[in-house]
Amino acid sequence: MDRDLVRISELAAAVGRPVSWLRRHADRGDLPSVRTEGGHRRFNIDEVREALGQGLPPRPEPRLAAIQVEPTVAPQWHRQLALIDLEEHVVWRSIADDLSIAPSTPAGLIVQYAFTEMLNNATDHSGGTTADVAVWRTPDLLSFRIVDDGEGVFQHLKARLGLPDDLAAIPELTKGKRTTMPERHSGEGIFFTSKAVDIFQLSAAGLRWTVDNLRDDQAVGISIPKPGTTVFAQVDQHTRRELREVFENYTRDHEFVRTRPVIKLFTIGLTFISRSEAKRLVVGLEGFSEAEIDFGGVTDVGQGFVDELFRVWPSQHPGTQLTPVNMNPAVEFMVKRALAANQPGRSTIADTGVEPPYGIEP
Repeated sequence: MDRDLVRISELAAAVGRPVSWLRRHADRGDLPSVRTEGGHRRFNIDEVREALGQGLPPRPEPRLAAIQVEPTVAPQWHRQLALIDLEEHVVWRSIADDLSIAPSTPAGLIVQYAFTEMLNNATDHSGGTTADVAVWRTPDLLSFRIVDDGEGVFQHLKARLGLPDDLAAIPELTKGKRTTMPERHSGEGIFFTSKAVDIFQLSAAGLRWTVDNLRDDQAVGISIPKPGTTVFAQVDQHTRRELREVFENYTRDHEFVRTRPVIKLFTIGLTFISRSEAKRLVVGLEGFSEAEIDFGGVTDVGQGFVDELFRVWPSQHPGTQLTPVNMNPAVEFMVKRALAANQPGRSTIADTGVEPPYGIEP
């Protein structure tokens, strides 16, 4: 392999763009890349810089961008399953055989991983006795829904992690490594499933968390209250997303070391002022070496919030690098102002590649 080719994390440091941003444009073919014999993506820094200098083409609307709900037609595979002693790989084998789903395709491999992870969660965590399982296959889409009759995922996390309410459980799931059974589970299943599929929805206790990887967005909404947990996932049959690449984006030497909590899910409203909000955000991040803090949709932050997040906490956890991404000018101004005032020349934040607003230098 040419020594001039680098990993996506090294490219991010060289060109000053977030890994997630580079990954998105590489997936679309906007940025040149090659594959190693093992299937990993590598980049030539000069070629990428040239592409960035020429400007990227407008982002096309995803072909499936409007599809965020379950299909209205009856599922092709539908069973009521007892959860006791259930083996998720056996269930998946039956589904794949009945619906002729080939695991050799990117979509088939992603759905196999997502389905078995989510059914295993229902078996091990829900406390329920049954699961209603439905699978749809069309020429364009693979979709599945798993509904258990257990406690409900948000209530389960609230009780066992000591969270203030059900809503507080949702952002914890965006971190990864948050599990109520550390002796048996790594806390990676929901995190990686939500990154691998096109549309991921997790509903319980009248709340619904949606991850839309077609638009690179997440949202919390209201669902019809009912017992247990409902998981819905959907993948384009023609997707070019590779499961191994999803893992590669958050791992190093096969270890889960990088995460990306989404700030706007941590409270009702889009303004973050207090130190207590920052403290809740960083719970568990010490388990990672890198964390992209996604400010997308956040309108304002306070001095106490950014001081706690980017000075106090990093000083206590030097092994974790925090990188802010998707900041508007007002948020970026406050982040860089706090750094300049509190630790001139000693930022623990990786360069975002965005010019500081209002003439303020970091």
